[in-house]
Amino acid sequence: MSNAIETKKVIVDEIADKLKTAKTTVVVDYRGLNVSEVTELRKQLREAGIEFKVYKNSLTRRAAEASELAGLNDALTGPNAIAFSNEDVVAPAKILNDFAKKHEALEIKAGVIEGNVASLEDIKALAELPSREGLLSMLLSVLQAPIRNLALATKAVADQKEEQGA
Repeated sequence: MSNAIETKKVIVDEIADKLKTAKTTVVVDYRGLNVSEVTELRKQLREAGIEFKVYKNSLTRRAAEASELAGLNDALTGPNAIAFSNEDVVAPAKILNDFAKKHEALEIKAGVIEGNVASLEDIKALAELPSREGLLSMLLSVLQAPIRNLALATKAVADQKEEQGA
């Protein structure tokens, strides 16, 4: 009996640690997905470096309370899976949201974004953000614009003087 309790304590500690250290955590209801769809989802998440696990709700609730994320407990009903990302904040939300659009059986419930409990709307808003590379591309474009405009203005002045001299 005490061996089972010790095992559960270890699992609760593991979940609590993941909730604390993950940049983004997303809770989903996977009821209705068949084995091949779940395998496809796991593959997409694994390729992005995201851990996707199924834990008992009672153990996850205890871990959420231990991590001071008790607001997550409302979403912990029914069969749930949890995606943990330690690297990219946007990736789990984006992958799960895109997958949910193609497979209506997958339902995003809630999550944790950088230590704060997030609602379904927050997760979907995060999923709609451009990727890190896209944001860097936008920033680079904004930074290049003034120099590009200066170069065009300088060329226009040079062309004008060349015309006047000819």
